[in-house]
Order: sequence, then C-alpha cells, then structure tokens
Amino acid sequence: MLARMPLNEYRAKRNFSVSPEPRGKAPVRRKKDLFFCVQKHLASHLHYDFRLEHDGVLLSWAVPKGPSIDPTVKRLAMHVEDHPLEYGEFEGLIPEGYGAGIVMLWDRGTWEPLVDDVAAALKKGDLKLRLDGVKLKGSWALIRTSGGDGRSWLLLKHRDEWAGPLDIAAFAPTSVKSGGYFTDIIEEQAPAIWTSNRAAKSAPGGLRKIVERAIAITEEEKKGALAYARAGGAKREATTGASKARSTRRKPGASGRAARSPGAKGRPR
Repeated sequence: MLARMPLNEYRAKRNFSVSPEPRGKAPVRRKKDLFFCVQKHLASHLHYDFRLEHDGVLLSWAVPKGPSIDPTVKRLAMHVEDHPLEYGEFEGLIPEGYGAGIVMLWDRGTWEPLVDDVAAALKKGDLKLRLDGVKLKGSWALIRTSGGDGRSWLLLKHRDEWAGPLDIAAFAPTSVKSGGYFTDIIEEQAPAIWTSNRAAKSAPGGLRKIVERAIAITEEEKKGALAYARAGGAKREATTGASKARSTRRKPGASGRAARSPGAKGRPR
C-alpha cells in the first residue's frame, strides 16, 4: 500500500525561515485538470522528483536517473513524503539543511489516470497514467516492487508515439520555467555566492561543493546539447541529400519526355 505522508512530515523536515520552499496550504481537492511536474534536484546527489497531484497534494517519487522515454528502460522511483501543490512551481536554491541544493523545474503539465480508482491502483501498486507535459507525454506506469518497505517503485514508459530511444534528460536538460541551466538559476537567485561563473569562496562549504558540481554538470550538459544539435544537423543534411538524389534521379525521365516533345525535335542532345 502507498503510505500517505501528510504535509506535517514535509514541514517538519524544513526550516521555512531560511528555506524559500513553500510551506503549503491545507490540501484542497480541485476539479480541474490534475497537475504533474518533474523537478531536477541537485543535492548530495543529482536526482529527479516525479510528482503527481492527488487528493490536494503532490504524491512524490525520487527518480535517481530521471525518467526515460525508452520502453525497454525501467527507472527506480523511491516514494517520499507528499509535497504541497505550491511546490510544483518551485525553482531555486535551498540553503544548508534538509534537501540543500538546487531545484530546477524540469517539466510540468497535466496528467490523467488510466484507471477508474487511483487510490485502489496505488494500494495495489500498479498505477497507469497519461502525461501531457512539455517533455514527457503519452502513457506511463508506476509499479511497486515486491519486498522491502513498499517505498520502491518503477517508473516506465509504455510503447506509443511518444516513446523512443532518445535520452530525454540529456536532450532537454534545461528548465521549463526559466529556460536555464543550474548555473543560470544560481546566478539569478544567489548572486552573492556567484562570482565570474564560479562559486564564491564565502559560500558555506556544503553549498559551495554543490555549486561547483552544478558548474561541472552544466558544462557537460552544454557539450551534450551541442552534440545532439550537430547530430540532428547531420541527420537533416543526410535526409536533404537523399531527397536531392531522388529528385536528380527523376530528372532524366522528365528530360526524355521533353526530348520526345514536338518542340524538342531538331535540338542537339
């Protein structure tokens, strides 16, 4: 069974006098489209937080390697405490303490269950759903693994028109809210610890290490984005070349028809 974790557990882990994270209001059930988001969180380790609106809160799973749109890939998703709905739009720098690090709003949109009873599906450990986000779309499943304390689930993509072998996390590494990388979020929200694209020495030790890691990750992601762009350009060029070749192969036939036309008679070939 999916153990519900009320917001008091979320609040107990945080000091809102220093953390910019939303405290959250009392859970309220909404009748409009259900919200979902994926937040890319660089803390002690880089992971992705997959969140689904249900019963007025965001059910949350930490996905260490991030979602995959390849149906052959199953990603571990560890169930964590419920988060307030307001957290779904959060992006920023969390200071020293619980969850210290950088949060990026990597994807957001709406979701709909592909089951009649979400609560029953969660209890069973088999929730089928459809996502309509900026990066993640189509049919998915959350499946609880056997054994353990029930916190371990698998997030997997079903085969449909939105599935494929593309590494979506590497292909689209930036924020859907600000459009930036981790380093852009730091520079915008914490200029005091950001100097010449490097972590300021005055930043607290733990946070300084995270900022330095963010710089390394961003540099790697930019290289990867450039490689994807080049690969896409080469593919388009190859496709265009093939199209031109097919077009050229058709031209002799057209010329032959023109040569057999009355106006072509007597012209040298």
